[in-house]
Amino acid sequence: MEAISGFKKSEIMNFKQLNTFLQVADTKSLSRAAIASDTAQSLVSRQIAMLEAAWGRRLFERTGRGMALSEFGRRMYPEIKRVVDQVDQLDAMARESAGGLTGTVRVGVLPSLARALLPLLLADVRERAPQLRLHVTEGFSGALDEQLASGRLDMIVVNRYGSSALGGEDVLGKLETFLIGKAVRPELSGATVPFRAMAGIPLVLPAAPNGLRTTLDTLSRRHHVKLDVAMEVDTATAMKDVAASGHALTLLPLTAVAQEVAAGELVACRVTHPGIRRTIALSLSRQRGLSEGARLVASRVRILASQLIADQVPTGARGAELPDAGDSRQR
Repeated sequence: MEAISGFKKSEIMNFKQLNTFLQVADTKSLSRAAIASDTAQSLVSRQIAMLEAAWGRRLFERTGRGMALSEFGRRMYPEIKRVVDQVDQLDAMARESAGGLTGTVRVGVLPSLARALLPLLLADVRERAPQLRLHVTEGFSGALDEQLASGRLDMIVVNRYGSSALGGEDVLGKLETFLIGKAVRPELSGATVPFRAMAGIPLVLPAAPNGLRTTLDTLSRRHHVKLDVAMEVDTATAMKDVAASGHALTLLPLTAVAQEVAAGELVACRVTHPGIRRTIALSLSRQRGLSEGARLVASRVRILASQLIADQVPTGARGAELPDAGDSRQR
């Protein structure tokens, strides 16, 4: 067959090219996709060019901020994802039938739990299924929900604000929210801080849409408290770094700042009247049946995360175990 834009039919499309497309789409960068796949950036670029030449349409728009999916690329993404997942699942089934759990399990984890949970999970899974590979995505609940719904993740550990999880999710535990900052801040002098006292305090928070922001907006209107969101960031690390600078405070559970609080770098005071409770939940993909490996990982996440949430109360946290009589009425 004649070459299409310089490429022979045998070069038009293969599994590697489809997988490369997903990596570039997920990372929004040729260089990051190259690092993730341990491939030269020039080869990643060539794989994308071959697909675009074969289909006669652009899959990406090259912008100053990276690689953004074109309208055609957005339409193709779920179909390509479905094909790649089916191939991965077939490979995992074949390997499992030959003995031992193999393949890749994709897990999404909250930043507030990632530091403590991931080392435990890796050690546990390596002991039980050494050939099983974990691919972890760290992110806030909204972003993880989207990736689970699109089939990019097998399971996610997320926040649900209030006392319960969504239908079909497993509750792993409940965490209170703390006002976090440097000890020199006068707002952090007590064991707890009433929600009303946060009026006018400069805060660094996740950008909307976000479960915490939605909850704060609701509470602000209900209690007539005007919050000062001085900075919006996309990572919990940035939230902690800004809080540690002393220029603003943030809101996080204790699990997110355990090491910093123990070292005296940060102080945590529980928010009360009303308190802001997070239900930590495990949600599994409904896009396709989970592999044996994914089911194993889900069972270990349930156990390890539940234990972690129950046990981790950092030394030096203020108000960590104080009851809040107003919470149950106003939550």
